[in-house]
Amino acid sequence: MTATRRVAAGLVPAVLALAVLAAGCGSGAARPAGPRPPAPVQLSLTTALTTAATAWATIPMGAPSGPNQFWQLFTLTGPGGSWTLRTPPAIATNGALVLAGPGGQTLITGIRPSLDLGFSPVTITRDGGGTWASLSPEPGFANVPDALAAAPSGGLIALDANQAVQAAASQQASWSALTSGKAVAATAAGRRCGLARLTAVAYTPAGSPMLAGICGRAGTAGIFARQDGTWQLAGPALPAALSGRPVQVLRLTQAGDRDVALLQAGTGPSAGLLAAWTGDGRTWTLSQPFGLSGAHAVSASFGADGAVAVVLSGGRAVTISAPASDTSRPGATASPSSAGWHSLPALPAGQAVVLALPAPGTTDLLAATGSVLTAWQLSGQPARWTRTQTVKVPIQYGSSSGS
Repeated sequence: MTATRRVAAGLVPAVLALAVLAAGCGSGAARPAGPRPPAPVQLSLTTALTTAATAWATIPMGAPSGPNQFWQLFTLTGPGGSWTLRTPPAIATNGALVLAGPGGQTLITGIRPSLDLGFSPVTITRDGGGTWASLSPEPGFANVPDALAAAPSGGLIALDANQAVQAAASQQASWSALTSGKAVAATAAGRRCGLARLTAVAYTPAGSPMLAGICGRAGTAGIFARQDGTWQLAGPALPAALSGRPVQVLRLTQAGDRDVALLQAGTGPSAGLLAAWTGDGRTWTLSQPFGLSGAHAVSASFGADGAVAVVLSGGRAVTISAPASDTSRPGATASPSSAGWHSLPALPAGQAVVLALPAPGTTDLLAATGSVLTAWQLSGQPARWTRTQTVKVPIQYGSSSGS
């Protein structure tokens, strides 16, 4: 072998070593700061919300799953009223209902794709579910409870199954692309968060769009507000004791004159829930954490005043009252709330259950098994569940394709 060939041969291992080192450095630089994002917590779309005039609750009925499961919508209006079936007619609701309540007796519902339905019909009622009208269909809502939101001015925002964010300037307008999870992740705010995926869309009471998601950077609440044409991190700062834990935004929704977020900090047995409230999309009041002790959140509902009710695994549930509004201080800060979490008595059994908060200090529970819905209310000292109503729902078994 010539000297030239020996030198060239000797350079090969060195070149390979440098290539491997460079590749390793490159992959390290591409990783988001902090730990990997946690496995997403998938909340059920079983939920309830209350506007100033009406409580709305959606729950699956019929078969436990498959083409004979149909999601139903119930309403309760006024003190002492009864829960009434108000499911939008002539639409297959196998894929679940997504709710957005602008206020009063108005509700906008989106129906998730299922079976042969490849898009999401959108309907609106302005009289508490008495009559419904069709709006422009959406490409296909994501499988999260807060995939649809309505602005006070009439605008709509939606998160679809492909992590695209769609917007409509009014309730009668067509949908157009606003942004996407990938685009937000590429912004300065998204990189600071290490955004893994979006989980919710919302509006501030003033009508500015908000997004929420799961961050890879520990201790960061992934809530984004649009300011001057860019997305900015706007979530509450978590206390130092939780700064090393991954954070997921499980819910973000408007309740009366504020927005409410439900967060999970940590994973596994050490995970805890926090509620956070804002009146301007920047200044937050943060609850004390509730230790899950190995349980997990199943679904969450909201009262008109911002109260939160969470169904947990194992037939348990907790509620927390909303603090007094405080939007006087500017900046994305968080002040602690004196409100504490309250554990409820063991929940009545059902194939599916949903908590509702029709009025301050009132907690209802709807339990569905097959075609029968049973309503319960928390009352007495000590508190216990009292049955208040039974509704037989006319389920059209076999009416969906694929059955």
